[in-house]
Amino acid sequence: MVNSTEYQNSLKSLDTEEGIDLAFYRPIGYFWACLAKKLGVTPNVITIASIFLGIGAGIAFYFNNLWINIAGMLLLMWANSFDSADGQLARMTKQYSRLGRILDGLSGDIWFFCIYLAICLRENITSTFFMAHPWLIWLIAVVTGICHAKQAAMADYYRQFHLYFLKGENGSELENAAELKKKLASLSWTKNFWQKIVLLFYTNYTVNQEATTPAMQQLRAELAKRFPGTAAPQAFRDEFRRLSLPLMKYTNILSFNWRTIALFAAIFARMPWLYFAFELIVLNLLLIYMRNRHEKICRTLTLELKQGKYGN
Repeated sequence: MVNSTEYQNSLKSLDTEEGIDLAFYRPIGYFWACLAKKLGVTPNVITIASIFLGIGAGIAFYFNNLWINIAGMLLLMWANSFDSADGQLARMTKQYSRLGRILDGLSGDIWFFCIYLAICLRENITSTFFMAHPWLIWLIAVVTGICHAKQAAMADYYRQFHLYFLKGENGSELENAAELKKKLASLSWTKNFWQKIVLLFYTNYTVNQEATTPAMQQLRAELAKRFPGTAAPQAFRDEFRRLSLPLMKYTNILSFNWRTIALFAAIFARMPWLYFAFELIVLNLLLIYMRNRHEKICRTLTLELKQGKYGN
């Protein structure tokens, strides 16, 4: 029997949850999370299991056989239910860790790396055009992969920023590059080699997120200046939520579900390369729009803070 309170607590927030996730992946993820909790399985173990399922999906998409491709789709959906479960289990059991967050992001990158590789290899043996120009599909895949990484990173960043003002510091995984750099400098290459390697990549990831959002960083600096050591006033948090909430649907489109809908449609159409076109055109345009809207919101709120609207 489902514990409705525990299930609700396993979600990030209704503000940031996507409709398909709420209807499908979160209930399945909650089942896996409850089972893992009973068996003593940690969130990181579930994440690692999802990586192998995602790799299996990528391999299945290589074959020009619809039934094998459908098996790959089911594997990818299974992987994503595990990706949902690891976060839900972490929230249910309070097993939060930076390593878990890094692994969670890495798992999706590995899935799509395998999927990209499968599409390239498949197109070079099934498409007359790409057989004549075999280098082209690889070039498209590399450019698409760079864009994919940026899209996913920024969708995650805007979601965490929203959660920071909605639920406070403990309800968000929003990081600060300056603090991460201090932590990185405190680690020794001889004594903390692997920890330092992981943190180095994560710090660079956060640095790139902050570099893409200058107005957002100005807002964070202004808040730190006016309310040092304390949370922003509730009136400010409510206003940020009001302005940011309509944009959460765009962060969700840049996440897993709509990508896979486009991927599955391209595979059913027997033209997997169309998925690259979707990411390059549709999702890049959406990212530009979303970034511009968020930056405008942050500039407006920074100006209101300087004018003393929310106190000092």
